[in-house]
Amino acid sequence: MQRPPKKFHPHPFEYHQEIELRIDALSNLGVGIGRVDGWVVFVPFCLPGELVKARVFRNDKNCSNADLVEVLEPSPERGDPKCPLFGTCGGCQYQHLSYDAQLAWKTRQVGELLQHMAGIEFPVQPCIPSPKIWNYRSKITPHFDRPKDGVIGPIGFMPNGRRGIIDVPQCPIAMEEINAALPRERESARQRSKQFKKGATLLLRATEGRVETNPNAVVTEHVGELSFDFLAGEFFQNNPFILPTFTGHAAEEAKAGGARFLVDAYCGSGLFALTLAKHFEQVAGVEVSEAAADWARRNAESNGITNATFLGASAETIFADIDFPPDETAVLIDPPRKGCSPEFLEQLIAFGPSRVVYVSCDPATQVRDLAILKEGGFELQKVQPFDLFPHTRHLECVMTLTKC
Repeated sequence: MQRPPKKFHPHPFEYHQEIELRIDALSNLGVGIGRVDGWVVFVPFCLPGELVKARVFRNDKNCSNADLVEVLEPSPERGDPKCPLFGTCGGCQYQHLSYDAQLAWKTRQVGELLQHMAGIEFPVQPCIPSPKIWNYRSKITPHFDRPKDGVIGPIGFMPNGRRGIIDVPQCPIAMEEINAALPRERESARQRSKQFKKGATLLLRATEGRVETNPNAVVTEHVGELSFDFLAGEFFQNNPFILPTFTGHAAEEAKAGGARFLVDAYCGSGLFALTLAKHFEQVAGVEVSEAAADWARRNAESNGITNATFLGASAETIFADIDFPPDETAVLIDPPRKGCSPEFLEQLIAFGPSRVVYVSCDPATQVRDLAILKEGGFELQKVQPFDLFPHTRHLECVMTLTKC
């Protein structure tokens, strides 16, 4: 048996002790949850109902973590992963799970978050699937550590549950154009190894049938009849195949109450503001990054949209220049993964729009913010998850709230 790390706590299991347990559920990180005599053990790459053998590598105060050794009784939902690196690479968590079951678990996990974090029992609509479940990602960013003796080591992503980088020569969830360009970009980096004094990150962004590697280059994405220009290194949703359905749902929810005006409070380069503009008399996009607001203005002009304006505003005064009547206004918010700040939520509650459409890539922070909005006088009307990231634990969730 290997010598345990210095900080290893030997209770209730010894280091690398092998145990058998039945997996009961999946965590919101996509990890299997089982119990041994009531003690919770997390084991990755397991499925509910499976009996597994696992090797413990950490004991915490109220749970243990273990590596999967063997599946003794497999789930009928278990399939063969498409990627040979699945289980080693940390990018995907669900390639061994049938796609229908992935959707069902993502739906269930949103409901559990509502119940456990906010005490809300509310029906969650079935997770809407991605039109493509392989080769859907339009951007990847493989990286490598500082070259040793002028030689670059693995180029890829972080391994599951460990530090370091594993070599990823191909990625089945990346678009075909990216996989075609990846060998060339990896070889180019290795040939330029002497230029790198420390580790670096490569960029491969698919755009209009080609791949852009310069983060400061302008790229274009199409959503329905609209086109969006932005810098290749900046954020834009990375599954273009589901975006028409995704933005279409946001539009239906925002206009459902008869609102005449729309505020897109985290507008970025204008994805939601411009795709929803045709449903409203006026749209105001607000963005703390003036550079992003400028891209939104350019995209409005290039698409011939004249009823949308874009404001650069500080986080403390996000609604200061909005003069729409609140009772005729819907607000769409799509914050970063960390969710909304308390200051923003205070301003939103004070503004008091008739309707809020909250888009989130992290339902946990979304539910946290939902509890605050409920206290501020808003009522939950609909919860709709979207699977923008097949075979991973990630999802987008759209919650619709109305002013009480």
